[in-house]
Amino acid sequence: MGIADVTMALGARLQLRQSQSLVMTPQLMQSIRLLQFTHAELERFIDEEIERNPLLERAPDDGRAAHGAEEPDWPDATGAGSQGSAGAREIADRLDSSLENLFPDDTGRSDALRPDLLSQWRSAGGSGIGGSADGFDLDEFAAQATTLREHLGAQIAMTFSDAVEHAIASHLADAVDEAGYCRAEIAEVAGRLGVSATQVERVLAACQQMEPAGVFARDLAECLALQLRVRDRYDPAMAALVAHLDLLARRDFQALKRLCGVDEEDLLDMLAEIRLLDPKPGTLFSAGSAQTVVPDVIVTPSPDGSWAVEVNPATLPRVLVDQAYFARVSKTTRDPAEKEFMAECLQNANWLTRSLDQRARTIVKVASEIVRQQDGFLVEGVRKLRPLNLKTVAQAIGMHESTVSRVTANKFMLTPRGVFELRFFFTASIAASGGGEAHSAEAVRDRIRAMIDAEAPDAVLSDDAIVDMLAKDRIDIARRTVAKYREALNIPSSVRRRREKQAMAGVGR
Repeated sequence: MGIADVTMALGARLQLRQSQSLVMTPQLMQSIRLLQFTHAELERFIDEEIERNPLLERAPDDGRAAHGAEEPDWPDATGAGSQGSAGAREIADRLDSSLENLFPDDTGRSDALRPDLLSQWRSAGGSGIGGSADGFDLDEFAAQATTLREHLGAQIAMTFSDAVEHAIASHLADAVDEAGYCRAEIAEVAGRLGVSATQVERVLAACQQMEPAGVFARDLAECLALQLRVRDRYDPAMAALVAHLDLLARRDFQALKRLCGVDEEDLLDMLAEIRLLDPKPGTLFSAGSAQTVVPDVIVTPSPDGSWAVEVNPATLPRVLVDQAYFARVSKTTRDPAEKEFMAECLQNANWLTRSLDQRARTIVKVASEIVRQQDGFLVEGVRKLRPLNLKTVAQAIGMHESTVSRVTANKFMLTPRGVFELRFFFTASIAASGGGEAHSAEAVRDRIRAMIDAEAPDAVLSDDAIVDMLAKDRIDIARRTVAKYREALNIPSSVRRRREKQAMAGVGR
């Protein structure tokens, strides 16, 4: 090949090529995130947006808009509201914030859901956290809970007057974990503080008399023994029982009766005493408060026998767009940068209110299909829970499976049977023998629990027997699956259950 041929082969050529690609704009990605936000995360996100955007504000609790604030002016097909400027339309085109790109299977129209499934909801409805400007929450003024270390420190200050003993006790208290157990080694503490091991043991024995009973114990047996001494129930028989907790875990009651030198009735009384003790006394002072679950969806029975599904008003943020302020600033400002900034704020505010509206509609749409699929559970209980997966719901409502997954993440539903996470209704399928309707794994677990609760002391069911009984109900399940479900329910084996039930039955004889 000559030099000329090589030159022609390396020359540039102009070609036209057509291809499709998905561009994830910042607002589109934020819309996706909104779907999987919990109520607390959504409130935090809205607070941040309000700080950044002067056109956004929360509505008062009485539902009236603040002076100058109006309902969101939804963007039209061009991406700008009726009061938007050319700059706002340009920003809309640049950001490509249309929800049609986010929800290709749901146009977002007001008739996307049937009126009976979406009951009187608006994006500015409900009540959000901190919605009241004048009110206050009394819980905010509650005193901070005392920690376990503070509680022990106050007792140490009252117990030890000697400086050396006080230092030893403080060092031991620093080694107490959240459960109340002292994880320090006697020899290590003695060497670090330059004292004798005997002195450390003497201080530890004094610390073990502190409240709560059982604190400063080094293992479970010592923790139970300390609590029994406070109750004046630590006799030789009880000491033998505490010393052989491994036999108690195995339900070997015959060996325990022999070691403790008691009959069956006395052993049952001793076991009742053990059950009254706290194996983790330090958890009484665990830091943090319990978080109340706020349901995102409320399901109530309708007079016609159907179910009414609606978004919980308490989880709907009250967000308004101050159109009057935007119009006033737009008329007075002459700086192009300021005009563009206000136009972008208006676009972002309208996007947020529209996204919140679409988020609520999508949640109701998914929840309504779940309720339709699990109607038997709502009427009759867990035995009627049907096998369900994300794909089934997605196909039924015409959405993508990933959208359904985001909607059901960390969301809760309030039903007449209690509050359940949306993911609770998605269970694995267990085939039915003879080609019948499949059974839900959760329903099968409930059957196994009921069978074991009803078994007699002299007829304890083995895993094989449970398999045979389920087969009579046309449930095709393997023995290893039954064992897995039983262990997940914290139910011991048939051997341990037989020992315990026979011992319990001895009380009635």
